[in-house]
Amino acid sequence: MTFEEMRDRIANGQGFIAALDQSGGSTPKALRGYGVEDNEWNGDDEMFGMIHEMRQRIIEAPCFGNGKVIGAILFEKTMEGESGGKSVPARLAERGIVPFLKVDKGLEEERDGVQLMKPNPGLEAMCARAKELGVFGTKMRSVIKSANPKGIRENVRQQFADGVRILSSGLVPILEPEYDITAADRAEGEKILLDELIAGLDTLHDDQQVIFKLSIPKEAGLYSDLIKHPKVLRVVALSGGYSTDEACSELAKNPGMIASFSRGLLQDLRKQQDDGEFDGTLSGAIDQIHAASVT
Repeated sequence: MTFEEMRDRIANGQGFIAALDQSGGSTPKALRGYGVEDNEWNGDDEMFGMIHEMRQRIIEAPCFGNGKVIGAILFEKTMEGESGGKSVPARLAERGIVPFLKVDKGLEEERDGVQLMKPNPGLEAMCARAKELGVFGTKMRSVIKSANPKGIRENVRQQFADGVRILSSGLVPILEPEYDITAADRAEGEKILLDELIAGLDTLHDDQQVIFKLSIPKEAGLYSDLIKHPKVLRVVALSGGYSTDEACSELAKNPGMIASFSRGLLQDLRKQQDDGEFDGTLSGAIDQIHAASVT
């Protein structure tokens, strides 16, 4: 796929984006969920080797290339790896799946009700490498924990500031200011977030577009204006701790918003499954998430 074909696939594709971007801090938990105990690996190299084997198995599963997955978000080590005898981004593109790269460096401590992203001085170099490998876009996550207008404003400002750096590098950013779904004031805070996101879009040039990855809103349809905005390529939803059933049920209430699930996609996959069982389990999750995304 060319870059413009990838853009069209994300803008108009009837499917969802898979999140395969667990990084160092979340990898042990992801492996345990996959049925790999901590005593089965020793050191980061073995840990990342095992998570790469899991991701290769997902990427090469017959159902993963059936057209219902339109994009996949990768961890940097996964981007640098191979699958099916090709680089992972090239293999994904070959299967009709648009590759994205997680580029944030983790979270700061909470302040003003939010966790901002850690500084990222090497962002442009990482984007250049991703572009060289055929990656279309990036993803970076920060967190909102309460309806604090000051904190939400700073959270969104940081997302857009780094987003402009990514746009200048020739990639399309996914901005992910996740709202903690357990927050008691989420309905109020998401309205503040929406206002700040629209204000941020006003700072972009007319020929620039971003993707938003947001928690499924408490108020169904809250993000409909974002979905229609000319500077928004797509609005995607994170599962945010919901089970697959819960996430799909909530997502289906928000037409135009598609999934970008991690836990919701991977929760029932196990290393011990044979290839047929693995593909069947993954296929069931893909079908369910796809149906919720295209409702």
